[in-house]
Formats: sequence, C-alpha cells, structure tokens
Amino acid sequence: MSDAPEQDGLQGIGRGMLALFWVGVLGLGTWLFSGMLDGRANPNRDPETRFADGVTEVRLQARGDGHYLATGAINGTPVTMLVDTGATSVALPESLARRLGLERGPEITVNTANGRAKAWLTRIDRLQLGGLEFRDVEASFGPGLDTEVLLGMSALGRVDFEQRDGVLYLRQRQR
Repeated sequence: MSDAPEQDGLQGIGRGMLALFWVGVLGLGTWLFSGMLDGRANPNRDPETRFADGVTEVRLQARGDGHYLATGAINGTPVTMLVDTGATSVALPESLARRLGLERGPEITVNTANGRAKAWLTRIDRLQLGGLEFRDVEASFGPGLDTEVLLGMSALGRVDFEQRDGVLYLRQRQR
C-alpha cells in the first residue's frame, strides 16, 4: 500500500500554511508601513503642550515638506489643521462647516493660491490646538478647500509664534 495520497495531502496543507504565513506577513507589513506614513503626514496628532509662568506653549514639528500640520478641535470635533500665516482667517472646507453645523454668514470673495473664489463668513465658538484655546474665532468656508482646516491669522494673531530648527512654538498668555 502506498502513502502517496497521504503525502500529497500533507504537502497541500503545508503549502496552504506557507501561503497563509506570507499573507499574514504582508498584511502586518502594510499595516505598520501605513502607520509610519500617517505619522509623517501629521507628526502632531497630539501636539506637545507645556505650561509655565502663565503661558501655554504648544510645539509643532514640521513635516518633511516644511509645513506644520496638527490635530486640533473645532467645537469639540477633531480636525486636521494646516498652519497658514498667509490666511487672514481660519478657513474650512464647506463640507466640514456643514457637518459642524456652522452658520453661513455673508458671502465674501477670497484670494487663494488658485485665484479668486466665493466663501462665507462664520464664527467658531471654540477652537483648540493642544493646550491652546481660542474662543469666538472668525472663520470662512467655501467649496475650494480639500480636507484640512487652514489655521489662519484670526486665531494665530492671538498667540506669539516662533519657528526654529523645524519646530513652531505657539505661546498664549493666560488671562
């Protein structure tokens, strides 16, 4: 009597286990690599905050392209913000403004990197970035923005900021 059918069955199981092993290795590698890329895209998911002598300081690390991206909150909802000192006010994508329930104020024309566009004024009750908190912030929203909130001067004008060695220091005096 021959053991050939039994050996073929064991070899098939062995090949299946090997294939399952490699699928697991590739899946784990993909998961780990995507986490690394996400960290590079937003190195400030939980911005570093320090409190001393009545001053709140938030430190943001620059991304590889030199921009400062961070996770913050608008009216308690987490959002991704791009620091933009060239923006007059905080600017949001229209879809996000709708989701946050922000009221549409007067229509305005804004100058963007892609030319002129229409937008609407609004007010943000509470904007947070790390330990920094801004109340009653002027903002605008329109269809031209993608997914990130532009953290403009209507908020940044309320803090002292300094850039040094790839780190942006934002300092807010406590009242």
